[in-house]
Amino acid sequence: MKKTLTIAGSDTSGGAGIQADLKTFQEHGTYGMTALTVVVTMDPDQYWAHGVYSLPTDVLQAQIKTALSTGIDAMKTGMLATEEVIQIAGDAIQQSGTLKVVIDPVMVCKGEDEVLNPGNTDAMIQYLLPHAMVTTPNLFEAGQLAGMKTPKTIEEMKEAAKRIHAHGPQTVVIKGGRSLPTEKATDLFYDGKTFYVLESDVIDSHYNHGAGCTFAAAITANLANGLAVQEAVVQAKAFVTAAIQHGWKLNEYVGPVMHGAARHHALPEVSIRPIN
Repeated sequence: MKKTLTIAGSDTSGGAGIQADLKTFQEHGTYGMTALTVVVTMDPDQYWAHGVYSLPTDVLQAQIKTALSTGIDAMKTGMLATEEVIQIAGDAIQQSGTLKVVIDPVMVCKGEDEVLNPGNTDAMIQYLLPHAMVTTPNLFEAGQLAGMKTPKTIEEMKEAAKRIHAHGPQTVVIKGGRSLPTEKATDLFYDGKTFYVLESDVIDSHYNHGAGCTFAAAITANLANGLAVQEAVVQAKAFVTAAIQHGWKLNEYVGPVMHGAARHHALPEVSIRPIN
């Protein structure tokens, strides 16, 4: 069985973070391990306001040492709250010996607007992106990493992808989803040579908590299982689209995706085509 590691935060509500990663790893038949960076809580008395509690860095490093000692086939990063933690994650990637690395450049908690730490962007560019086989920014994160305004069109996404690729990742996947003025849920895939558009039907649902983590974790597991990058991304998009399609209401504040949807329902169609 392939072994996958996530260096990320804990979502106490269970929909995102390491909880989403482990569920996704399991659904793909890999053995998931974790190195926990922060614990995120939600206060039901304050309209689900988020609290972020960082773990001491020596605790993080001890977790990483444990996981890496077993031999890792693929790994991903998620919420890394400080520049020091980002550097620790970058060191862990180099120590792991694996080239199958997915960087999910989480900058805010879903439902919150405040960037975790403004200095994190530069730290990600320095310590994480050069080691990434795939990086999966959303539109806001892509703009931050590219040093430009948040892209709102395919052409702007292409420019952002080129700038991000120049920082070192082999492949850039910018998640446009349903935020673009297109009929389909659209993402952009760029391997340094060719731009591709990935499209699936738009899912009319707001129960999408954890979608980004799930997508990145699915790519990680697919890479661990031997898929080529493009196929790993296409299959991950189908997996997360099914998870969104069958998302459900946890409470009045949030609705997570259904990580086991692919076991019970047919996967939606995802198309990929090159664009100029």
